[in-house]
Amino acid sequence: MHDIKILGIQTGLIWEDVKGNIDAITKKIELAFDGHDLIILPETFTTGFSVDPKKFAENINGITVNWMRDLSQKLNAVITGSLLLSHGTNYTNTLIWMRPDGTMDSYEKRHLFSMGGEDKKISPGKKPLFVELKGWKIKPMICYDLRFPVWSKNTYNDGFEYDLAIYIANWPAVRSYAWRTLLLARAIENQSYVIGLNRVGTDGLNIQCNGDSMIIDPMGEIIKETNDGKEEALSVNLSHDALKKFRSKFNVGPDWDKFEII
Repeated sequence: MHDIKILGIQTGLIWEDVKGNIDAITKKIELAFDGHDLIILPETFTTGFSVDPKKFAENINGITVNWMRDLSQKLNAVITGSLLLSHGTNYTNTLIWMRPDGTMDSYEKRHLFSMGGEDKKISPGKKPLFVELKGWKIKPMICYDLRFPVWSKNTYNDGFEYDLAIYIANWPAVRSYAWRTLLLARAIENQSYVIGLNRVGTDGLNIQCNGDSMIIDPMGEIIKETNDGKEEALSVNLSHDALKKFRSKFNVGPDWDKFEII
């Protein structure tokens, strides 16, 4: 099992401007990239968190997915982030997991933020996504998913279902305490690394996001975190040996409750 080098781009987003965001994020990645295995971008990184997708939702062969494919190949790194996709008359908030060989997986956001009207325009996903990178088992999720511990829950069956949970977000500053607290809780309760990658700045609905992106170890200790409200690249090298040693000394997995999500 190898260590994994990860780059998170905490950035402001230009409201509903796909090309503008792609151009800006490309420059930020190129400045910060240093042989990383995985690049993480915020939720709806090409538009901001708008719940009216009709003007700019793309299809799976649109500009954003093609950009992710080209840049992933150029840098020889996996790139992940979410965008709004069109499926005929339906729309999803879809995380793309793009590999350098051009193959990809996707995850449709399960928990839609009804208090912001997301559920009125966006269709919910039904299945979690588990991916592997350099031997790491990874579960990526989107924003509001963080508040639902059953959906986030690791499982144990002669081994852990995942080693790293990722949450990409447009999480408002007014609820920063919940964001930080829940990220810590998810790491501790699931005995896994956790990365929370949030945007910064004020969106088109006048909602402020402070970032508060962070990388947390399985004991709930913050390895790295960003400065409040700043555009910033977050780089880390995660050790699988450290994870394995911790789990071998204090493995609560076999005592977890068994459950099934329907």
